[in-house]
Amino acid sequence: MDITMEHKQCLVAGDGYLPVKMAQTAKENGFEVVAISLSSDNHKELQKYCSKVYSYSPGQVNSIKKTLIDEKIKQLTFLGKVSKTMLLKRPKLEPRAIELLRETPKLNDDAIMLKIIQEMESIGITILDQTIFIKSLMVQKGVMTKLKPTDEQLIDIEYGYKTAKQMGQLDIGQSVIMKDKMILAVEAIEGTDKCIKRGGKLARKKGAVVVKVAKPKQDKRFDIPAVGLRTLRTMKKYGANVLALESGETIMVEANKMIDYANKHKIVIMAF
Repeated sequence: MDITMEHKQCLVAGDGYLPVKMAQTAKENGFEVVAISLSSDNHKELQKYCSKVYSYSPGQVNSIKKTLIDEKIKQLTFLGKVSKTMLLKRPKLEPRAIELLRETPKLNDDAIMLKIIQEMESIGITILDQTIFIKSLMVQKGVMTKLKPTDEQLIDIEYGYKTAKQMGQLDIGQSVIMKDKMILAVEAIEGTDKCIKRGGKLARKKGAVVVKVAKPKQDKRFDIPAVGLRTLRTMKKYGANVLALESGETIMVEANKMIDYANKHKIVIMAF
């Protein structure tokens, strides 16, 4: 279904560079972007490309809804990581956030996001495909680095891909860490970087393979898998030397910098 794009777009921004890239691309293409910033790490960068940047915590549902209504927002994009671990830290939650959590039978990623989307739709807002403004960042099939995977690593990648797809079906995580035909770590609530840390330590910081995929029925309005320089730095620190991604389904943030870094540190990046 084709969507007529509104001139005024809203970005709900979590951690990382990806929300900034979306705001930059949208502005360069003539859109006005209003940001709801849920993270402090990219707040200043967002201000360069957004007409307004509002700062809220994820639990301020009532306040966020009021701002969206006041700004007459009709279309919205979610981008950037907002960790579920904040729910374990006794966050400050406004009344509607507490109600939403109580109404959600399971607090997995899909259930939470679908509940939030339902809440946004109730005030007349359409949630857009995350890739609309950043399609150029989606990885294409092939090896991107000078170094190519060995036959043994390709076996780990194939096994890891099948395992990660099964984990995604259960909405547990999108990444697995492999070595020597063994699953060393599966991503859960902690996120990819800490999963790499656990797997890398079990591999004695030598030769782990990182496989990251999309969920089998990925809702492109949220949680499209993404990797960036931080992923590679974590891999280097814990001795993982292969990053295998699902082509056409995964975003590489600052791809050229990632490839340069990988070549410098003898890391393989490939998409299958």
